[in-house]
Amino acid sequence: MTACTLAYLAEQLDAQLQGDAACSIVAVATLENAGSGQISFLANSKYRKFLSLTNASAVLITSADLPFVPPGVSSLIVKDPYVAFARVAQWLDSTPAAAIAIDPTAVIDPSAILGTGVAVAANAVISAGVVLEDNVQVGAGCFVGQGTRIGKDSRLWANVSVYHNVQLGERCIVHSGAVIGSDGFGFANERGRWIKIPQTGTVLIGNDCEIGASTTIDRGAIEDTRIGNNVIIDNQCQIAHNVQIGDHTAIAGCTVIAGSTKIGRYCIIGGAVCINGHIDICDGVNITGMAMITKSIAEKGVYSSGFPATTNVEWRKNTAKLRQIEQLYQRVKQLEHQVATLGCTPAADKITED
Repeated sequence: MTACTLAYLAEQLDAQLQGDAACSIVAVATLENAGSGQISFLANSKYRKFLSLTNASAVLITSADLPFVPPGVSSLIVKDPYVAFARVAQWLDSTPAAAIAIDPTAVIDPSAILGTGVAVAANAVISAGVVLEDNVQVGAGCFVGQGTRIGKDSRLWANVSVYHNVQLGERCIVHSGAVIGSDGFGFANERGRWIKIPQTGTVLIGNDCEIGASTTIDRGAIEDTRIGNNVIIDNQCQIAHNVQIGDHTAIAGCTVIAGSTKIGRYCIIGGAVCINGHIDICDGVNITGMAMITKSIAEKGVYSSGFPATTNVEWRKNTAKLRQIEQLYQRVKQLEHQVATLGCTPAADKITED
C-alpha cells in the first residue's frame, strides 16, 4: 500500500497545511470511521457533525470548516474537498492490476502488436491485427477482436469483450462483462420476416473514459458509434448503434439510449433514463432518474418526467384521479362552450351600472 506524507499531499494539491507535515497517510476513510493514518474529507455540510468527532489523522476541508476540526487532527485546506479526496484516493489506490505480465494460457495472434509493459491475464484472446499500446492491461477471459486498437494505460477487467476494429483511447477503464462493438439492432421487415442489416461501422471511444460492468455499446450500422473524451458510463447501460456522446458527459446505471441519438458535452444523465432514437440533446443538459426523453432538447437545463415514490394509499388515490382526466377535460370544454355561448358581464361592469 502506498503511503504519503501530508507535506507531499499539500504540495500536490496546492493546499494549505495545518498540523503535522510529517504525518504519514496510508488510506482514505469516512469522517465517522477514520482512524490513525487515514485521511477524510468534508464536502457536504450535513456531515459536519462528524468532523468534530473524527479520529482521522487528517481532513480535507475548506477554510470555513477549520474551526470544527478537533485538536490533534491535521487539516489540508483546499477549494474543493471532494475533488481533492478523489485525487488523494487515486494516489493511495491499492486496487490490484487487471493483469501482470503475459500469462502462458493467453492466446495472442502472432500479428498482434504489443507495446512495452503490456500485461495479458489467463485465457484472454488477442486476435489478429490487434494493437495494445504501452502498459495496457487485459484481464482474465477477455476477448479482443481483429483489428482493434487499445490506447496506452487502458485497462480491461475480466471477461470484457471488445469486437473487431474498435478503437479505445488512452487511460480508459472497462469493467467486467462489458461488451463493446456488438451488432446494433438493425433489421428490415419483409412481409413479417426480419432481415438482418449487417452492422459495418465500429465504435470509437476517446481518452479517459470509464465503461461500467455489463454495459453494452453497439457498433454503428454504417457510420460509427462515437464516445468522446472523459465520458463515464455506469453499469448495465445500453448504448445503441450510431449514438454520439460528447466529452465529459456522465451516464448513470441502467440508462438506455436508442440508435442515432446525439448527446452533447457536459451532460449528466440519471439512472434508468430512456432516451428515444434519432434525437439531439444539447450541451449541459441534466436529466433526472427514470425520465423518458422522446424529443430533442435544444436548451440546457434540468429535465424530468419520472414520478417520485409516495405511499401506496396516496398513489392509489392519485391513480384513480388520473383515470378521470379525460372525463374532466370534456366537462371543462363543455363549460367553456356554455360560457362562450351565454356570455358573462364582468362583475366590475355590474357594479358600475348599479
